[in-house]
Amino acid sequence: MSASGAAPRATLDLRIRVWGMGANDQPFHQNATAQNVSITGACISGLDHALKVGDVIGVQYETKKARCKVIWVMDGAGLKKVQVGVQLVADQECPWVSHLPAGMRSNLPAPPADNRRKFQRHKMSFPLEFRDERVNTPMRVNATDISGNGCYVETAMPLHLSTVLRVDFWIDQERVSSSATIRTRDPGVGMGVEFSGLPADTKERFQAHLDKLDPGLSKPGPKVTK
Repeated sequence: MSASGAAPRATLDLRIRVWGMGANDQPFHQNATAQNVSITGACISGLDHALKVGDVIGVQYETKKARCKVIWVMDGAGLKKVQVGVQLVADQECPWVSHLPAGMRSNLPAPPADNRRKFQRHKMSFPLEFRDERVNTPMRVNATDISGNGCYVETAMPLHLSTVLRVDFWIDQERVSSSATIRTRDPGVGMGVEFSGLPADTKERFQAHLDKLDPGLSKPGPKVTK
């Protein structure tokens, strides 16, 4: 079985960290092994926790993290324990790309045409403060994936979809406050947040601020020649 359809695969044994919400509705975090890997997914074995098709889990190889969707599950028996096939969620970078053969790396998928590139996502830690005004309790977090349009926040207990929060952050010496809405929810992993109340010109200024903080990702990578 393949975690990545027709994508070419490499037989590797990579030690990774995996976390998410198990089928018992309890968050987990453990070591596992990624095998039969591709530019878009992998077979992960050695899991102690049952998962369901459609679950989203977090994976980390060395310092690189990504979110993956479970597309098949089986009992691997013995040391393999639970095995799952996963595909990278859209816009996630392959964390083990440096270990793939050169021919596979040259087939990196192009970004989708409708991904709003003027709001380039930056894989960086950025401090934010969220506040649910119904209880007025601040949540100080660090986004791990952020743009002028929104961010992704890692948390084992994400808030419910469509929850509206107050978000505060800084652009240089300016404190910015706006409303934000929970748009995606991955139990055990995190939540996607849209800066829904941020004016268009402020989104653009914030994007420029992020591009300045993380200039390496604001430019397209070199083209691969064959």
